[in-house]
Amino acid sequence: MDLQTLALHTGYEKDSQGTMVVPIYQTTAYEFRDVEHAANLFALKELGNIYTRLNNPTTDVFEKRFAELEGGEAAIATSSGMSAIFFAIANSAEAGDNIICAKQLYGGTLTQTAHTLKRFGIEARFFDVHKPEDIESLVDDKTKVIFFESLTNPSIDVADIEAIVKVANRYNILTVVDNTVATPVLCRPMEFGVDITVHSASKYTTGQGLAIGGILVERKGLKDKLLNNPRYVHFNEPDESYHGLVYTDLDLPPFTLRARLSLLRDFGCVVSPFNSWLFIQGIETFALRMKEHSKNALALAEFLESHPKVKKVNYPGLKSNANYKNAQKYFENGACSGLLSFEVDTLEEATKIVNATKLYSLVVNIGDSKSIITHPASTTHQQLNEEELKACGVPSGLIRISCGLESSKDLIADMKQALEA
Repeated sequence: MDLQTLALHTGYEKDSQGTMVVPIYQTTAYEFRDVEHAANLFALKELGNIYTRLNNPTTDVFEKRFAELEGGEAAIATSSGMSAIFFAIANSAEAGDNIICAKQLYGGTLTQTAHTLKRFGIEARFFDVHKPEDIESLVDDKTKVIFFESLTNPSIDVADIEAIVKVANRYNILTVVDNTVATPVLCRPMEFGVDITVHSASKYTTGQGLAIGGILVERKGLKDKLLNNPRYVHFNEPDESYHGLVYTDLDLPPFTLRARLSLLRDFGCVVSPFNSWLFIQGIETFALRMKEHSKNALALAEFLESHPKVKKVNYPGLKSNANYKNAQKYFENGACSGLLSFEVDTLEEATKIVNATKLYSLVVNIGDSKSIITHPASTTHQQLNEEELKACGVPSGLIRISCGLESSKDLIADMKQALEA
C-alpha cells in the first residue's frame, strides 16, 4: 500500500464499538484475567497490556503506524525526541564505550552527546557530515553507535546515508539517524541500510505544536546484526534484571524489546496516551502537509537567494546548494521539508530581521502549521562557543525558518519587508 493509505489504516483493528477514530485508552493499569495470565504476560509467554509505563493500546497503534511508515519492524514511543535519542544510545553503549556523531546536529543533541553522556562514561567523537571517510579513523573496539541526522538542523545539510552506512557495516556498528526534519514521508533511511531511526514527534508528526513526544524505530532484520556481535554482548547474554532473558533468543525485534523492558521500565520516559492519540491524528495528514511545507520552503528559499542582503541560503532543494545531489538521491521527488536557514552579515542584522517579521512567530520549534523564525546562536545553540557554532554550521548571522502552511506569497512579502525595514 502507498504511504498515505498506511498512514490512515495501519495498526488499528476497530474495537467492539466499531469506532472509526482510534480510542484514547487513558489508563495507567490493566486488569489480568487471573494469576496465571499475569505471570504469562510478565514472562513474555503471552503479549498484552501490563502497565502504561510499558505499553498502552493507543500508543501501540502510534508505534505500529510509525514503524510501517519508516519501513521498520517495530517502534517504541517515548516522552520526547531527546529521550528517544538517549534510548538509542543507552540501549547500545555503556560506560567505557564511545559513539561517533556528526558535528552538524541539533543543539540539544550536541549537549546530550558531548556533555551529559560523558557523565555516564560514554565518549562522543565527532565527524563532519560531508566527510564520511573520516569516520573510520575514529572507530575502535568500543565504538557502539554512529549517529547523524538525515537533514540537519539548523545547518540544513543532507547526509550521504549510504556512505556512512558502508563504513558502519564494515565494523558491524549500529547506525542511528534522526529523521525528524525529513520525516518518513520524504526520506526513509532504512531503505539505504540504516539500523535505527529516531524522531521528535513534537515536530512534523503532530504538525501543530500540540504535544511533546518521541519515537524510535528498529529496521527489519536487525536481529541478524546483533546476534553474536561482540560489540553488543548485552543482547546475547542473560539479562539479570529480567530473569535471565536473552533478547536475541526471542522471535521478537530485540532492540525495541530491550528498550521497552529495560530503559522504558527503569527510566519511565513514557509518552501519555493522549499525546499518542494526537500524533496519530497528525500522521493521517502527514504526506499532504509535507508536500506543502516543502513547496513553501522552496519558494521562500528562491526569493532569499535573489535578495542582495542575504549572504547564503541553506536549502537542499535549490540547484545551487551543495546538498542538492544528495537530496535528489535520498528524498522523495527531491522535496526537502519545510526547514531552511539563511545568513546575513552580522548578529545585529540578524536580530533586526527576526524582530521585524510580522507573520513569522519567534519560537524555538519546527514543524508547526504556522511559520516559525529562530535565531539559533542566541537560543537553541546558545550553550556553544563561537568555535563550536562554526563547527556545527551555525554562525551568529544565521536565521532559521520553519515554513508553515500559509500562502507562500504572504511568507515572501513579510520576509521582504523585514529584510528592507
